Amino acid sequence: MGDVPSAARNAPLVLLSGGGGGARLAAGLSQAPAERPLLVVTNTGDDFEHCGLSICPDTDSVLYAVSKTIDPQRGWGRAEESWSVFEALKNLGGPDWFQLGDKDLALHLSRSAMLAAGEDVAGVTTELGDRLGVPPHVTVVPATASPIRTHVISDQGKMAFQEYFVAHRCTPVLRHVVYEGIDSASPAERLSKALDDVGTAGTDVVLGPSNPFLSIAPILDIPDMQGLLRHAARRVVAVSPIIGGQALKGPTGKIMSELGLEVSAAGWTHWMSEHYPGLVDVWVWDETDQLAAGDLRAEGVDIRTTSTVMSDPARAAAFGDWLLRICEVDH
Repeated sequence: MGDVPSAARNAPLVLLSGGGGGARLAAGLSQAPAERPLLVVTNTGDDFEHCGLSICPDTDSVLYAVSKTIDPQRGWGRAEESWSVFEALKNLGGPDWFQLGDKDLALHLSRSAMLAAGEDVAGVTTELGDRLGVPPHVTVVPATASPIRTHVISDQGKMAFQEYFVAHRCTPVLRHVVYEGIDSASPAERLSKALDDVGTAGTDVVLGPSNPFLSIAPILDIPDMQGLLRHAARRVVAVSPIIGGQALKGPTGKIMSELGLEVSAAGWTHWMSEHYPGLVDVWVWDETDQLAAGDLRAEGVDIRTTSTVMSDPARAAAFGDWLLRICEVDH
């Protein structure tokens, strides 16, 4: 394990996560044999209002994943879901482009009621997590309390993220991504306090294998976020969402191609290095890309390879345990 100060081992591992791969990694880290405290920072750029309710898709995916209430087949939403309200909504001529299951709807109703009563989004998220059964060593914190809304510029014009992602199923050709409101945002107070509390021993930060443009950038581009993470981090580890030249799920590969980037772990590493210079210490690629890592390693880039495919909870937990061991190796 290496001679790591106990204070660093006991400090919460910080994971930046969107939905999908990030949520699966959050679940894996939460179930790893070494139950190190885990603080999951979730993307808020996807948040939106629908049918008068506050909906936070990435935060909810993480809450469901770490509480083991997520639908394992779809990878989003609640397990054993029913759709009575959604079907009634459609029959009444209501908006049916965004699916709301009955259990999922109950969470949105609870969140919206608590927010309307004056509670802050971080406290509401913690309270919902407690009710869902999130393990006590796991804390889920939205990246900011300030409203950020991701919009994409495409060949069909500008549209909100959910319109692009759900209504249009990512078919428009993406040209650019903007995060409206991000310039006036700041890191969540609960995150800042948690990182201040780690003291000089520091902690470890993992950038999950979520979409770098739609999930990770809306977190890292918050003013002062990179400095906050870098100051507190002994080590920043980034996990590639690209395996063998493609994304396992979601539009990451399609977006990279449309932006003129090489769809590969190397292409992702180059883009991240260019946009966030000096932030990442260790890059994690899937073992499928082991041979392709040679050139960058020759340039001094620290690339580690292992099986990063989290196709079931056991594999996610194994990868989480491997990551924890990487983080606990002394410099």
